[in-house]
Amino acid sequence: MKRNYFTPLLAGIIAVSASQAGADPLPKLNVDKSQTSVSGISSGGYMAVQLHIAYSAIFRKGAGVVAGGPYNCAEGAIGNALGRCFGRASIPVAALAATTRAWAKDGAIDPVENLAAAKVYLFAGAKDSVVNPATSADLFSYYQNFLPAANLAYKKDLDAEHAMITDDFGAACTVKASPFINNCGFDLAGAILQHLLGPLNPRNDMLKGALLEFDQSAFVAGHGMATSGWVYIPEDCAQGAQCRIHVALHGCKQNTADIGEVFVRNAGYNRWADSNRIVVLYPQTGQKAINSCWDWWGYDAPDYAKKSAPQMSAIAAMVAQLGGGTAMPSKP
Repeated sequence: MKRNYFTPLLAGIIAVSASQAGADPLPKLNVDKSQTSVSGISSGGYMAVQLHIAYSAIFRKGAGVVAGGPYNCAEGAIGNALGRCFGRASIPVAALAATTRAWAKDGAIDPVENLAAAKVYLFAGAKDSVVNPATSADLFSYYQNFLPAANLAYKKDLDAEHAMITDDFGAACTVKASPFINNCGFDLAGAILQHLLGPLNPRNDMLKGALLEFDQSAFVAGHGMATSGWVYIPEDCAQGAQCRIHVALHGCKQNTADIGEVFVRNAGYNRWADSNRIVVLYPQTGQKAINSCWDWWGYDAPDYAKKSAPQMSAIAAMVAQLGGGTAMPSKP
């Protein structure tokens, strides 16, 4: 069933029409394409790394990674994914960095030189019983091959379980349970955005923008992706102001089929987006994705970590669509 939470004002500014999939088309907005960033948790954290590395020309501002590991950690093997990528064995960081450079030289991913100006924020919960914090330490070492030390931030001092961390929503900090959002008294979404984008205005607790369900099938059919995705659009962005894009990726068992709109509404991004002209794109895996996870080990495609990967190329196309508007629409 279609859900559209736009106010009458915003609905009048962004014309939408029902698609065959039952959701609205993703709008085209006035976007500063040099200010695009990505973040994610768990499988979404691994996917955020993949998008940042493979599409570094798009995600120029960098990545936020919660409970994730190095790029191409699994190397296409489920044994690696379940073993070393969860911190149960040594990760060959140097070899993965060498593969990254080789793929970039061959054109399978964007040039690694793009990464030098990006920023990265890493988070590992000290009590994470799913992804060992050592995995994030290896990711930190991996990024040191490509980014200046000053561009890397790494927080690992919270006694948090495997979850997206907030300062006012979710279960207790050490709980491991759906929807995997924990209140640890720390605003992780805000910390990520401020590190990647620089100083921001205080967040808005009373949102003026709106959350739109859009037709994701326009960008990909199958491949473990849902037919609908979500996007938060601040009022200023809907009225034509130039904005920036942040892609926020849920983890396993966190898509809307599993937990409804809990992640897209309560992960912490929208309040910062609302007061800082940031459009937040929430792509969604579908029910045919293994455990609702993103493809970070090759369950859908052998080229899962390259630009040609179906899930990643679909997300890149969504970003391109959002940034396809140039005109400043008239205000009502």
